Amino acid sequence: MGFFAFLVLGLIAGAIAKLILPGRQGGGIIKTMIVGVIGALLGGWLGGLAFGAHLQNFFSLQTWLLAIGGSIVLLLIWGLITKRRHR
Repeated sequence: MGFFAFLVLGLIAGAIAKLILPGRQGGGIIKTMIVGVIGALLGGWLGGLAFGAHLQNFFSLQTWLLAIGGSIVLLLIWGLITKRRHR
């Protein structure tokens, strides 16, 4: 998968993860893209460790599920970090 396709995947996966999670996650399109790309990397890495699954091509369901799952995990971790900071 190319760099541009990975950015598009990250942007969409980050947006879907924000829609799935309850509550308000601040940030604009740049934060969404960063969370999505890092989440896709995290999802691909965790999927490889746990199930032997990896990010394949752009139109693979496995790729999308790993990217969205990684983005959700990353948003949950980010929410825990920022929640403690505000208290």
